[in-house]
This record gives sequence, C-alpha cells and structure tokens, in this order.
Amino acid sequence: MSLRVLITGGSSGLGRALVARYLADGHRVLVGDLLPPEDPGGAEHLKLDVTDPEDWRRARTWCETNWGGLDVLVNNAGVAAAGRLERIEQEDWDWILDINLHGTVLGCRTFIPLLKEQGSGHLVNVASLAGLMNLPGMSSYNVSKAAVISLSETLRHELAPWHIRTSVICPGFVPTRLNSGLRSPDPVLARLADHLIRHGSLTPEQLADRAVRAVAKGRFLINTHREGRIAVAVKRLLPALADRRIGRQWLRTKAKLDAQDLEAEAAQPAPAGNAAAPDAPAPAGPEHTGPEHTGPEAGVREDVTAAGRAAATGGTAPDAPRGTAR
Repeated sequence: MSLRVLITGGSSGLGRALVARYLADGHRVLVGDLLPPEDPGGAEHLKLDVTDPEDWRRARTWCETNWGGLDVLVNNAGVAAAGRLERIEQEDWDWILDINLHGTVLGCRTFIPLLKEQGSGHLVNVASLAGLMNLPGMSSYNVSKAAVISLSETLRHELAPWHIRTSVICPGFVPTRLNSGLRSPDPVLARLADHLIRHGSLTPEQLADRAVRAVAKGRFLINTHREGRIAVAVKRLLPALADRRIGRQWLRTKAKLDAQDLEAEAAQPAPAGNAAAPDAPAPAGPEHTGPEHTGPEAGVREDVTAAGRAAATGGTAPDAPRGTAR
C-alpha cells in the first residue's frame, strides 16, 4: 500500500535520505522545509518553518486537499549545540528548544486531530542517542532530545485507542550537515562535536534504511547504531561502570577546556585606563598606606571577567560556527 508521508527538514542530511527511502518504496512524500530539495526525485515540496503554527496549518491543509489525509508524519527537522551550561546564552536555549522540541510538538498538535478522524496514522519523531545518554557538555541539545523521547512515549499510549502509532528514532552520530549550524560558546566542544558528526559510523542512507524498516514494523524506540545500543545497555545494567567511563572522558575534555579558557584570558588586552601614567608620582602622606593598585595587578579581576564574558558569547571563538535554523 502506498503511504502518504510528510517529512520535515527533508531537503538535506538524514531527512533527504528518508525522503529517498520512502520514495524508493513507492510512497508519496511531501518535503516540509524552508528550502526545496536540490533533487526532489518525485517528492512534493512545501515551505515549512517548524516553529511557525501557520506553516503547520498550511501543511495540514495541503495534505487534506491533495492527498485526502496523511499516514506518516516524520518530525525530522533539528539543530545541534554544545557547550558548558553556564556559558550557553538564553537565546541559544530558546533557539534549540523552539526547533527541536516545540517544532515537534507543533507538528504533532497540528496533525493528531486529523489522524484521530482517520482512526489511523503514525507519528515518527527524530530524537537522538544524546537524549538517552545525557553526556556532559551538551546540556541544551540533550534536554531538547530527551524531551522529544518523553513526548513520544507519552503519545505512544495516549493515542493508541485511535490506532495511531508512535515511534522515536535515536540515532548516534551521522555524517550530515548538522554540524554546519552548530552553536557553541566553547570551541573545544564545537570541534569535538564536528569531528564526531563527520566520522559517524552510519551513513544517512544506512540510517534511513534501518529507521524506515523499524517504523514499518511498528517499533517504538529505534536505536539505530550498534554502539548506541551497547552504551544504553551498559548505562542501564552497569550504571557504575558507565559513570566511571563518562567521568574519565569528561576529565580529559575538561583539561582541554581549561587550556582553552587560559588561552582566552591571556588573549584579552588589559582594560584601558587601569595602568598608571609613567610619570605620575605616587601619592604621599598618610593616605598612602599600601602598594599602589594601578598597575597590571589591578586589571586581573577585570581581565578575567572580560575573558569569561567574551568566551560566553563566542567572542574569542572565531572557529565555533553560530549557524541559523533551517
């Protein structure tokens, strides 16, 4: 049977591979993305900003008008981030939650009434292994993906009486363009994430094949990577071992972050106006009761504060891509 499938973020990366996989199986596919696919391959395209409720309403209207309904909604659009929690700006928290979480919620809210009317359908939410492992240095990304997993498990039971199925895909690292828009105030963590993404163990096409076959079987939690399944099993069955491994790895990463911070501090110029003029005489009399704090030592506190502020906003990290939402 030919399915009617809407895939968000379907113009690139994993989304593009999912589009190709569903088309290869003879299904009808609508790509919901800000940009049209370079090679649609028979898929339809609708401009869709997943954070815009009106765009979602238009997508539902399109499906009802052109297809008479929808069988599979794949909430795939997403962005990535890394960084120590205290350095991630609030606007970056809003950015990633708006796209990764609220975009998924909007998609589900828009189409659930239609699927209930039909008495059938399948919601497929793309989360991440990060939402299961919750490793340090990725708090905003972890939270956004863990919330998608929680949402999916809630809907799995909530929608079952209407014969609506729910699946959540939790891939590990995949070589896609996800890293091109990655936001991070920490260059060390940005480079680490970029390396892991570029050297993922599965191609987007391999991941899409595994995901589509698992969705067709009605599986709920789809952990596509073998190393991901092992990591989750160790965390569940041998938590002390998992904690030791994660702790050791984070200490190695922390050493690199400490070196990054020292380098950033050293690169900051001394605050203007704090150095004493060369010919200025030292104050005399009883008011001069200690060493004059107008030399380099006086700037230490201000220098450290400025370095921390610059690092928190990416000011000392020209190689950390800021990116924009797709």
